[in-house]
Amino acid sequence: MLTNQNFVKVLFLETHVERISNLQDIKKAELDRATGLFLYEDMTLGRRFEDKCAEMYYRGKMFGFVHLYNGQEAISTGVIGAMKKKHDWFCSTYRDHVHALSAGVPSFEVMSELFGKATGCSKGRGGSMHLFSREHHLLGGYAFIGEGIPVALGAAFSSKYKKEVAGNSDSDAVTAAFFGDGTCNNGQFFECLNMAQLWKLPIIFVVENNKWAIGMAHDRATSNPEIWRKASAFGMHGEEVDGMDVLAVRGAAQRAIERARAGEGPTLLECLTYRYRGHSLADPDELRSEKEKEFWGKRDPIKKLAKEIIDGKFATEEELKVIEKKIDAEISESVKNAIEAPEPPSEELTKYIWAED
Repeated sequence: MLTNQNFVKVLFLETHVERISNLQDIKKAELDRATGLFLYEDMTLGRRFEDKCAEMYYRGKMFGFVHLYNGQEAISTGVIGAMKKKHDWFCSTYRDHVHALSAGVPSFEVMSELFGKATGCSKGRGGSMHLFSREHHLLGGYAFIGEGIPVALGAAFSSKYKKEVAGNSDSDAVTAAFFGDGTCNNGQFFECLNMAQLWKLPIIFVVENNKWAIGMAHDRATSNPEIWRKASAFGMHGEEVDGMDVLAVRGAAQRAIERARAGEGPTLLECLTYRYRGHSLADPDELRSEKEKEFWGKRDPIKKLAKEIIDGKFATEEELKVIEKKIDAEISESVKNAIEAPEPPSEELTKYIWAED
């Protein structure tokens, strides 16, 4: 018997499949050896890092809320990898570990932050949901949905102001604001889209549509599930892309970045993706059907890229395994060093709360 709950799950799965099937003609980024190895290494770093976080959490070594990114790596790598590190700006969400890694924050600093250590990128004060690095232009992870969008808007405004008012011709930085489908029914989303288009700000609104806002299916929560179409209400360019294909994401990001640097304004980029774990590590993930999870498991973005690299003879399977081993060693070292790192000193409990001279 098909219950109402099962009907929603079946309908949801078919709708998402249909949308992606209509994206076959989208122009992807070109693949060569250097690009392929770079993308593969960055995505693998994100996946292996998150797997290690899950291990540490379930072993009782890591505490607090931890939201993992498994399955969505093609978006972080595809967008941030197409931008200029330490030049462009990035705003994340509470699912921010992989964004930080793609932006160049060392894995040791990210891992240290998850352990609450003084060597963390937020000095042990932020934890999983509040990663920040001024050096790497990461403007933070945010626990509440939509919080980072106005911050990203401010960064984009700053770039435009410096160029057009202060006369700094080198100020062509682009900002990427990452957020999920559940955020797109919030006020900050619409207000910031309006302001960004009104002032032609150099910003990319990146919707990581993994189809579930905690346990609420996206199609049940919004009157128009095609988020990218909402850009047209503001006269903004919108585009949807297969978020499980890093070359498709990279291609769309390159187009959006080019428009932004040329002064043509913002882009709303909807990436159709899927997270392989529950909403957080405290979520037993019982609401999503096994059929749905099995379907998306076969669309793993890392395996897809590996096949394209090998089939195109850009690298061998053995070369990819060398990359994996190097990353595993790096993450193991990061965990070891993070565990041994010092706790934030108690006498600095109130430091960073107020501005200092």
